[in-house]
Amino acid sequence: MSTHTDSPASLATTLRVLAHLLDYPDAALRAHLPAMRAALRAQRTLSEQRLTEIDALFGQLLDADGLHAEASYVDLFDRGRGTALHLFEHVHGDSRDRGPAMIDLIRTYEEAGLYLSSHELPDHLTVVLEYASTQPPAAAADFLREIAHILRNVFSALTRRESAYASVLAALLELAGEPTKLVEVPAEPALDETWREPAAFGGCSSEGQRSAGAVQPVHIVRPSRQPLPVQPGQQGQFVQSAHGAST
Repeated sequence: MSTHTDSPASLATTLRVLAHLLDYPDAALRAHLPAMRAALRAQRTLSEQRLTEIDALFGQLLDADGLHAEASYVDLFDRGRGTALHLFEHVHGDSRDRGPAMIDLIRTYEEAGLYLSSHELPDHLTVVLEYASTQPPAAAADFLREIAHILRNVFSALTRRESAYASVLAALLELAGEPTKLVEVPAEPALDETWREPAAFGGCSSEGQRSAGAVQPVHIVRPSRQPLPVQPGQQGQFVQSAHGAST
């Protein structure tokens, strides 16, 4: 028989701990890991299986060198679309719809009396979970179900990377009442391929050149025109200025 509960206080604490677990693991966060682990277990909101999986993540973060933990986090979440924690990355990508969606989400937070600091983006999963933690349990679960397809995609991408962070996404799916089944996620190009700059003239044709194979001169600075020679008796007449105007 399961002992987990979905009381408002327990669910709110659980969501906040999970949100912090997905945050950048700097020294301040790592210092609070033992208290976070104790708080998560005290709530009895998650099943024992999920708590055991998350314990493994706590252990990794506690045992890791600080710089290594931070570098691993950046490599995992900031250098690939499949594991991105910005939810609109999975919904809108780089389209123009992303901006209006951000504004709508900020308005949703402000209507709930929550205001973001200037350095935070509203669609980051840590921020979304903080918002969900302020809602009644039923509303919070509905909210998690609304984004369950994104959570499942990130969970699958993290599982493919064999990351212990997948346990946090599995816990969120459990709180939403959704299965933690794996889904197919598209393979991402290698990092070097993603960041490679395109050739400046890749795909350009040779149309517009003077003639096929001829050298096309390039002038970065327009050369000034030299004054025309003045013939005897013509002083003051038709003297060419540097800009081609006659006087």
